[in-house]
Formats: sequence, C-alpha cells, structure tokens
Amino acid sequence: MSRATVGRVTGPWNDVDLSPEQRLAALLGQMSLEEKVSQLGAHWEMRNDEEAQGEVAPMEDAMSAGKLDFEDEIVDGLGHLTRTYGTVPLSVAEGARDLRERQRAVIAANRFGIPAIAHEECLTGFTAFQATVYPTSLAWGATFDPALVEEMAARIGADMAAVGVQQGLAPVLDVVRDARWGRVEETMGEDPYVVGTLGSAYVRGLQRAGVMATLKHFAGYAASTAGRNHAPVHLGRRALLDLILVPFEMAVREAGAASVMNSYADIDGEAPAASRWLLTEVLRETWGFTGTVVADYWAVAFLEKMHRVAEDQAHAARLAVAAGLDIELPHTGGYRTLVQQVREGLVEESVIDTAARRVLRQKLALGMLDVEDGSEDGWQPEVDESRDLDSPGNRALARQVAQRSVVLLANDGVLPLEPSAWSGRTVAVIGPSAGEARTMMGCYSFPNHVLAKYPAGTFAGQGLGIEVPTILDALRSGLPGTTLTPQQGCAITGEDRSGIPAAVEAAAAADLAVVTVGDLAGMFGAGTSGEGCDVEDLRLPGVQHELVEAVLGSGTPVVLVLVTGRPYALGGLAERAAAVVQAFFPGEEGGPAVVDVLTGAVEPAGRLPIGIPARAGGQPVGYLAAPLGQHSQGVSNLDPTPLYPFGHGLGYTEVEYSALELSSAEISVDGTVSVHVSVANRGQRPAEEVVQLYSGDQVASVARPVRELIGYARLRLEPGESRRVSFSVHADRFAFTGLDLRRIVEPGSTDLWVGRSSADTPLHAELRLTGQTREVGARRVLTTPATIGPAS
Repeated sequence: MSRATVGRVTGPWNDVDLSPEQRLAALLGQMSLEEKVSQLGAHWEMRNDEEAQGEVAPMEDAMSAGKLDFEDEIVDGLGHLTRTYGTVPLSVAEGARDLRERQRAVIAANRFGIPAIAHEECLTGFTAFQATVYPTSLAWGATFDPALVEEMAARIGADMAAVGVQQGLAPVLDVVRDARWGRVEETMGEDPYVVGTLGSAYVRGLQRAGVMATLKHFAGYAASTAGRNHAPVHLGRRALLDLILVPFEMAVREAGAASVMNSYADIDGEAPAASRWLLTEVLRETWGFTGTVVADYWAVAFLEKMHRVAEDQAHAARLAVAAGLDIELPHTGGYRTLVQQVREGLVEESVIDTAARRVLRQKLALGMLDVEDGSEDGWQPEVDESRDLDSPGNRALARQVAQRSVVLLANDGVLPLEPSAWSGRTVAVIGPSAGEARTMMGCYSFPNHVLAKYPAGTFAGQGLGIEVPTILDALRSGLPGTTLTPQQGCAITGEDRSGIPAAVEAAAAADLAVVTVGDLAGMFGAGTSGEGCDVEDLRLPGVQHELVEAVLGSGTPVVLVLVTGRPYALGGLAERAAAVVQAFFPGEEGGPAVVDVLTGAVEPAGRLPIGIPARAGGQPVGYLAAPLGQHSQGVSNLDPTPLYPFGHGLGYTEVEYSALELSSAEISVDGTVSVHVSVANRGQRPAEEVVQLYSGDQVASVARPVRELIGYARLRLEPGESRRVSFSVHADRFAFTGLDLRRIVEPGSTDLWVGRSSADTPLHAELRLTGQTREVGARRVLTTPATIGPAS
C-alpha cells in the first residue's frame, strides 16, 4: 500500500499533562480547514467481486459512485476506518496487518499524525471471521437480564479492543411497531423500558472494555409504514417522545453512550440525518449528549438520492453537518465539499470546528495523540494477533445467554424430555431448522452477513469459521439413548412440498415429533429475516405452516420449536401442539441451548419481548396500545389480541404471587412509592422468574396505554423458596407528554399490577397521586430500581 508522507508536527496537543480542552484548543488552532474537514470523513475498502452473490442492496453501488481510493481519501487525515475486519474473511493476523498498514498511512498523511478510529459491527458479537456469534438482540430482550447482557457486551468489547478496534456499531434501540419489518431481529422488542434497560447495559459493557458504543437508529426506524425498510414514519411527536426516544435517552443519560447513529427513515417528512431538532435540540441540548453523531451508511447521500430534500451532495452535506451529524460513513462523499462551501460562505467554519472538536475529543480520550516527541511512526494500535475471537469463555457465555432467552410458550406436560425416560424410545426430528446451522444466527452475524455472499469461489471451503452445533446435533447428545429419525419436510422458503409425506410418516412411527421451523437470516431479500427482508404478513415462510399442520395430523404429540427473527402467527397450530418453544436466533450455541431447555438440563427462563400474533394478517398493535387499540368487542370484527402476550413465558414449576403492598396509598406528583410483592416456588423444580410491574392511568388528559411496564426483576427460586421483591417507583415513572407537548405528571388514580406477563397480572393495587400537575424536567427519573430480599 503506497502512502504519502508529510513531516509530523508536535505540540501541546500531544502533552498528556494538559487538559483535553487545552489540547483540543491548541490543535484546532493549528489545523487548516482541509485538515479539520478530513476528520469528518471515512474510508471503506470494499471488495468488488463478481463472485459475490446477492445480499447487497442495489443502492450500495450507486452510493459508492465517486468514492476515492484510499491514498486520495487520507490526504490531510481521516476520521474513521470502516470495517477492516468485517468486510471479507480475514484471520486476526491478516486483519491486524491490514489495520496497522492503514493506520500508518493515515498517520503519515497528515501533519499531526492523527490516526483514524476503526469501527466495526457488533450486533450479534464482533462481526468478524471466526468470532463468536452470540444470540441476536431480540434474544437479549427475551432474557430480561441486564447484568447478563452487560457481561456479554464486555466480552465482545474486549475482543474488539484486543485487535485494535475503537468503536462498535451497536446496540439497536429501535422499538418495534410492526413485526413485518425485516430488522425486528436486531431490536430488543416492543417495550421501551426493556429496550432501554438492556440497551444501557450493553453500552456499559462495551465501553467498560474500551470500545465506544453507537446507539442506533436515531430515531423512528422501526415504526415504518407497513413494516417496509426505509419507509416513511407517520408518527406524532407525542408517540415519538413517549415511546421511540425513551431507550435512547436512557442509554445517553444512564450509560453515557459515546456515539449515536441516525435513522434512515423520514418522520413526518423530516429526515433524521438533517434534523436539527433530533440531533442537536433533543440529543445534545436536552439530554446533554457530548459524543459524536455518525451517519448510517450513505445517509448523507440519501438526503439527495432518496429523501429528495437536497439538490445535490453538497447541499446534503450542508444540511447534515448543520443539523449536528459529525461524521459521514462509510466513506467520505458529500462532506468532501465542505471546504469549498465554507470558502463560498455557505457553511460557517464554526460548524466545522464544532464537529471536528467532537471527533478529536474522542481520539484524545482514546490516547491517539499521546505520542512522545521523536516517535517516527506515531500512535499505533495495540493488536493481539493471537487473540482467539471464539474462546471457550465466549462460547460458554453465548450458551448461557441463549439458554436464558429460550421461551416456553405452551406445555401440556410433555416437557421436559428427561433423557432417562426417553431412553429406548423414538423421536422424529422434523423441519428445516433442525439441521441447518445458519438458522441459529442473525443477519449481522459474519456467516450470514459476509460469508453467505460467497457460496462458491474465493472463500469456498472455509465453512462458517466457527463451530455451530445444530438442534439435531444437540438432540443426539442430549438424548443419547433415544432413536432419532430426522426428516427435513421442506425448505425454509419455496413451494416444494415433496418432503412432507415422509415427514408425516416419520412422525406417525415415532413416540414424539420435534418440529423445528422458522427463518434463515439474510440481507435485502436474500433471507426471510434481516435488513431489507420485510414480509407481507406473519405466516411462517414457505410451506412450513403446511408442514406443521400435516405433522400435527399424524396423531403423534408434537413439540413445536420456532427459531426465528420475528414473531410468527401461530393460531391454529399452537393449540394443537403438546408444547411450543420460541428461540430468537440464539447464536452459535443456540442448538445446545434449545435442547437444554427441552430436556430440562436448564429451566425455561425466557420471556417474550414482543407478542406472538394469533393470525398472520391480524397485526397486534402492541401491548402498549391506548384503549382504542385494544380489542373493541364488536365495534370492529378484527381482534388484535396476541396469542401470547408481551412478557409471557412458562416454567417447569408453579410460582405463586401474593401479598402486594404499597408503602403508601397516595404520594405527591413528585414523590416515591415502594411496591412490595411475595413470590414463592410451590413446585418441585427450580424456577427462573421475571416479576413484572405494570401501571396504567385510570383517567388522563391524553389517551394513554392501558398498561405499561415500569419495572421488572429476575430471580431464581429453589423448590419451596419464597422471596420478597421490592420496587422503588418515583412519580416521574408515570410522566407522559401532554396536550401541549410538555412532559407532565398529573394528579389522579393509577392502577398498579404485578404478575408474570402483560396479560397475567394476578395482583392489583391503586395509587393516588396528589397535588397539581407538574412539568417534568430533562433530569427525570428513568428507571425503577428493584431489590430482592428474603420472604417477609
């Protein structure tokens, strides 16, 4: 790789004894306009390969038109290096050499020796060859376990930091509004409090490991019309403030997220990449965010090409940087025009200074300018070329997260399949998910995101890069004395029904049928779930519904196992199955984790982060609906009630809730109430329970959700054990955006419920809020702390 070399200038900006602001002021005071603008761009060394198949949006080529070669891109410096490890299959040693060489070239090409920030995707773990594939984000949502998510993120961050990566493009904090949207798998579900608490935990874990987290997609992306990718969002300001923005506010204020990425959508006609209201007024001025805003890939170009709110790329760049978008990704396009626009008086240089200061502040914090005088190469990333990105510790944690995420939806007593009881018996293992490893992983896992593009050719023969035991493999290990008779029955997609009769025959000859159906993640229509893989309705893909129907007709008890990236309609199937188990792309250890639950090696622990619909076309509007969004009992012939509601999940034992108590029956509109409940395990097996606290205004000045989650606590109960769970609820937790768009707490009566799901809340109390309507400031209380103590 050739490179231009300039003499490096040292100065106060390299002096670690000075404050960051002193160093920044000194550096910016010496930088030319070209050097400052260079910090706002990026370079992606993409592979143009005729062997690559599908799974790339056609817009990618159009948006890459005019992209500069690396040597030309880095003149005067560079803000970011895009996906050095995550673009093609590279070993750690190969990726490390590439990264070092590029960083040396960037450092040599600018007077101040400023390196670039290396960023990578990390939605299901580090998206790199031979790196651990953890469960996807929807599975994190099913864990209801922030501590576990934080531990996972810390491991992901540690691997990334060890190989020289400074920024990760995760977590996704979109709140799902329509499950037909392809990227549901990347979210943590339909509830802003679950998304916010788990997303904040991920941020803390990643940044504790030294990697900056990037919140996305800010905002409204998952509320698109008809569930289509890149579709408009028709959403009022109140819903935006009370539902969509809540997780982002939590991750900024509670976890200190370092970066935010804009949404591709337009909200009531306004593109977030050009929204000063979102990127400056809300994010920075109201929430106090001090990090960088990075463009989702080609979002600046989209302002011209797709939104049509800009005349050309120069206009698009002007709109974005003025709104508060600091860095153009994945490579520099319109931002290359900013130098000339400043000189023509179209952009104030102070705007460039502000964005450059934010980027350089992060580089200072990362130690990228901590270089002694006389150093020839300047800063270099510390890279452990021997790093095992799929270590035994990673795999053990991936399995634990997967185990904790599997949801038992229904069970007539057939589960668990105790190995000793099933020795000598026959189980038919049917369905396309049983023997296909890729069905365990999401669309941003390296095998599905990158390797799937090269099924033959340059990278053929490398396999998945990691070991991914299938459900069939795990059943062979988990039920060693059982005869297994596998039959695929049908593929994930397509209309081929020729294998269904053999599947029915195998089921009829067996004592039990385990039927595995679901998704295969891909990109832009190459999968049934994933980015650009939206669906018209929520019927299982291909002819899988027919397969399940046929096997149910065999007369043999059926355990239905769903391995999916979104919820699918199960009405007519679930009621006839002996048991139903849901796994949301549980990762490389997902097969063994599912079987651990089936056999009772672990207790069922997952809870639904999103409801399961009853009918394929009968979209549930989400449990957070106001009264008019609920079942109308005759006013409409359509019932949106889900088959299994948000928060639902069974165990293998009986858990009893009792003794709900409030510290006071009334509090002021700025007060705090303690909510106590006793939870007991009355069965013979351990229990993994998620205690859920809901609230609902009896009367409010605007239509409010009938009930919404305001707190939860996960606990393990041994047989016969009782515990007392307490929630500390501040009145801010009842706040909402009023008629005049001010966030307020109103006096009046509020219902509180405690239970197992949004539809199973056996305990109820009424709380009275007293005083005058209070406006809630920007420093409002966002969480409900929970403590678990001994039984009272």
